[in-house]
Formats: sequence, C-alpha cells, structure tokens
Amino acid sequence: MFTKFLIFFLLCNPFVSLITAHEYPDDDFVRPLDRKLLGLDQKQEKLSHFKFYWHDIVSGRNPSSVEVVPPPLKNSTTAFGLVNMIENPLTLGPQLSSKLVGKAQGFYASTSQSEVDLIMAMNFAITEGKYNGSTITILGRNPVFNKVREMPVIGGSGLFRFARGYAQLRTHWFSPKTKDAIVEYNIYVFHY
Repeated sequence: MFTKFLIFFLLCNPFVSLITAHEYPDDDFVRPLDRKLLGLDQKQEKLSHFKFYWHDIVSGRNPSSVEVVPPPLKNSTTAFGLVNMIENPLTLGPQLSSKLVGKAQGFYASTSQSEVDLIMAMNFAITEGKYNGSTITILGRNPVFNKVREMPVIGGSGLFRFARGYAQLRTHWFSPKTKDAIVEYNIYVFHY
C-alpha cells in the first residue's frame, strides 16, 4: 500500500514535476523554428530542372571512377560486392569535350547477386553559374540495365539547402569492353 501511495505522490505532486521538468527541459534538445528566420518562405521555394551528362570513365590512364573493393567472387556476372569511388565529370552534352558544369563525387557499389544493380551515393558539385559551389545530394538504387531509372534527391548545400526531388537516369552510351559509360541525368529539385 505504501508503494502505491509513494508512486501516486511522486506522479501527482506539482513540486516534483517542476524539479523533473527543470532537470530535463525539452527545449535544450529541440525547439521549433520559424521558417522565415532561415529564409525559407514557402512562397519563394522553386522547382528547377537540371539536365547534364555523367561520364563514368573506368579505363585509360586518368579514370574518373576507380575500383576500391573488388568483387569477392571472380566469376560473378553482377560483380556483387564491387565498390567504386568516383569524381565523374558532368557536362551539358554527351561529349566529354562539351561544357563542364560540375562533377559527381561519391561512390557506387554492386548490391545484387542476380542482376546488375548499384547503390549510389553522390554529391553533384555544381561549378557553373549562380549555383557554383552548391551541391545536390542523391542516394538510391540504380538497376543499370533498365531503360529509365529514378533516384531520390535527399538534400544539398549552398543554394540547395533543404533540397528534395528526384533524378531520372538514362544510359546514353556504354562500352561492355571498357565498362565506360555516359548517363543522361534529369534532376527535378525543389529548393529555395
């Protein structure tokens, strides 16, 4: 009986509640913010479409994509377990000689034992125009032999803070011999 009384007393006593609230105030960890204080007026949010070509150069003396973890199974048709680090050029046209607008920095890894399927994590570092110095971050699954693939935009930096959206990918060219590829990226992104 005494235990029940003590529990009731501690839970219902306003003095004990004040001490507990003072020791563990919620607002020290998280607090709501007015969006406008960060310049995030919803009326100013824009939807932009970016189109460029991603050049994955695996071959030659100056590759933009290098294998950092080889596939453990040498006879795997999907290269399951492979990891490549990238710093791939982003150009306006499909030719590598067309105007450079940024670079994709990150990695991709082969994640399927039954099909060529990659997990990709990349920052698209823009180097052109008013977006110079800003990044768009993409993370997602890429089943590379599908005609059209889609990956989410999960954020960004600079003018792309709080970015969200998606990217559509289409392989423009692929060499089975060298494994080099050119992929068209269409990115639709909400940003401020």
